[in-house]
Amino acid sequence: MENLHLIVGLGNPGARYKSTRHNVGFAVVERLAERWRADWSAEKKFQAVLARAEPAGRKVVLCEPQTFMNASGEAVQAVVAFYDVAIARVLVVVDDADLPVGQLRLRPGGSSGGHHGLESIEVHLGTREYARLRVGIGRTEGAREITGHVLGRFDSTESALMDKVLSVAANQAEAWLVAGIQKAMSQFNGIVGDAVNEREDQ
Repeated sequence: MENLHLIVGLGNPGARYKSTRHNVGFAVVERLAERWRADWSAEKKFQAVLARAEPAGRKVVLCEPQTFMNASGEAVQAVVAFYDVAIARVLVVVDDADLPVGQLRLRPGGSSGGHHGLESIEVHLGTREYARLRVGIGRTEGAREITGHVLGRFDSTESALMDKVLSVAANQAEAWLVAGIQKAMSQFNGIVGDAVNEREDQ
């Protein structure tokens, strides 16, 4: 569909995984859906739940794959193919254990960094040149095995910060949509804090 944008949040479906570190991608697109008053609907043909909106006159589909993280590309490829979405209009929001809690990093492409959800999307789309917004979730210092960490929940201090991070990440996704990726990167990449990412445009 001409000019359609797709914003995908990655996570695992089901109550068991809700609010875990690995599901911050879901949390960001849910924040966008709430802002845009967009309703979610389960669509089995895509193995995903979708919400449709037209913020700032842009047609947008929000997507939460229901395939579990490691097979996220199946759902993303199905939506991209059905709507004929240009890769330049795809944004994937994902957790990143290599970034500290509170850091945002938007890039126009690159490697998966070992993230299985991004690996799956790269395989199914046949490219790594799609935008991805990484949301830092930190990691246990010195730990190599992080499965328990990413499937755990934020502590009370981190949760307060993450509520702000989710809002700023949603702001960054909106900037990507309206102003383009370079502006969104320069304005929002970095650590979310009182003096960061809220400055007026220069």
